[in-house]
Amino acid sequence: MREPRLIRERWQRRRQPFQVWVGPVAATMVMLAPVGGVDRACAQAVVPSIEVANTILAEPATVIPFPIRVGPARAIPRNSFVRVRGLPPMAALTEGYSIGPGSWAVPLQALTDLKVTLPVATGGPANVTVSLVAVDGKVLAEVRTTLVVSSPLRSTRPPPPEAPAPPFATGAQPAGRPEPGPPAASPSAVAVTPADRERALQLLKKGEEQLAQGLVAPARLLFERAADLGLAEAAMALGATYDAAELDKPYLRGIGADASKAQRWYERALELGAGEADVRLRRLGAK
Repeated sequence: MREPRLIRERWQRRRQPFQVWVGPVAATMVMLAPVGGVDRACAQAVVPSIEVANTILAEPATVIPFPIRVGPARAIPRNSFVRVRGLPPMAALTEGYSIGPGSWAVPLQALTDLKVTLPVATGGPANVTVSLVAVDGKVLAEVRTTLVVSSPLRSTRPPPPEAPAPPFATGAQPAGRPEPGPPAASPSAVAVTPADRERALQLLKKGEEQLAQGLVAPARLLFERAADLGLAEAAMALGATYDAAELDKPYLRGIGADASKAQRWYERALELGAGEADVRLRRLGAK
């Protein structure tokens, strides 16, 4: 009778260490199992996203904000960038660089101040695709927006007193009337407001940066916009992009010259007060 009892006591003593070890381990596994499941579910839920307005309204010859938001930051691989495709011809972004007609690549850190510069002769809608792209070319997220540019406004204001001369006007009256040429336009063209001059200088600086990268088309667009604001230096810079004598820089090789366009913008620069434009006009044989 005593022997079975001793056997039971020995068996219980052997089981106790196993129970002491298994109990906490099992409890820990039970506690950790749902946590791991939650972490996996959260990891699967975090995906990159990109946001842009469904429709963007603009007018020709303007610089407008082009807001793009991406996130969350932890879900975006390093060195990713935003690709914009489908912009109107000759339109340019103020950040990033051109990768093709109507296509731009923009670093993520430049999105906060991103703007689009629209040329004068632009009108109608443009379907723009905005993509978040990884460094290996994989598209992480993509959205579409419509850039609606209003048609260029044409002045319907009649110029009756000057244009159609009255039949009873004498020959002395038209002769004494100032002609609408460069001398008459020059004083008003030079009178640039401080705000417009500051804006024009920013456009000129950005155009010079684009030109230094060999991006002539967006640079010309920015120069033209600055010249329209009355900045003589911008008209000079724009004329130089068509002047064969000014296209000898390494990053401008292969750019076709156009003497007539160079002359036109040098003449505009002269009207705006750039005295050095006269020298270049003489070199072109225009004076």
